[in-house]
Amino acid sequence: MVKKPDGTYLLVHTADGIGIKTSADRTAFRNAGVVWPNGAPWTTAYTGGSRNLWAPDLSYRNGRYHLYYSASTFGSSRSAIFLATSTTGASGSWTDRGLVVETTADSGYNAIDPNLVVDGQGRWWLSFGSFWSGIKMIRLDPATGKRSSSDTSVRGLAQRTTASGAVEAPFVHRRGGHYYLFVSFDLCCRGAQSTYRTMVGRSTSVTGPFVDRNGTRMTSGGGTEILAGHGNVHGPGHPAVMPDADGDLLVYHYYADDGSARLGVNLLGWDSAGWPYVH
Repeated sequence: MVKKPDGTYLLVHTADGIGIKTSADRTAFRNAGVVWPNGAPWTTAYTGGSRNLWAPDLSYRNGRYHLYYSASTFGSSRSAIFLATSTTGASGSWTDRGLVVETTADSGYNAIDPNLVVDGQGRWWLSFGSFWSGIKMIRLDPATGKRSSSDTSVRGLAQRTTASGAVEAPFVHRRGGHYYLFVSFDLCCRGAQSTYRTMVGRSTSVTGPFVDRNGTRMTSGGGTEILAGHGNVHGPGHPAVMPDADGDLLVYHYYADDGSARLGVNLLGWDSAGWPYVH
């Protein structure tokens, strides 16, 4: 989710063609079409022919909306992340900018769940990943939004050696002298049986190493829990942090008791030691 220059909110989400919603108040959202109303045939080699595209990451930079999104099938690492741009964010206004990074069954990691972060020096980075060997980061070229040709390293940010390696959905947020890596542990997409929970670590470098509140590296399974299932909120995860006029927001998805998918928006506070907590 981003706040547009006119003060309204624009949100994108997993759906056929990538769903778009808008809001004036962060509470009432209305459907505003899809990114690709005519389909995205360049993605079908990764989706098995499905139009369903996952985990879009939206930001507004240099007068354009940048949308990174995933094409895959459930449980497969034959995956790809693509980039699209638009000057308005409206349905049908998007231009396909092509493939950013892809993985195969032999890659050992998974090119889904992208997130763009710009560091304190103005460098662009893309974190991504799901299961296998965990969360990765690559350098981007700010001029194109695509992968850097001068720095092609794939860096590891987080990995679990338990729970079948269940870590995914990274989001890197810069605040003060730290970069905070938010991730999801455990299992999504099982309705009210989902066990997703939101974890965090931090580093003074955008590329890590990230450690949790106890000092455990996230590459060694570390992570401090800030939001988990409670009451009729099941599997809150795939977090994003968005600064707004009344403070920072944590934006995520969860499931209701009936298994329906919901949007969660909470205020995110920061304690005296600089660690986030959810209001």
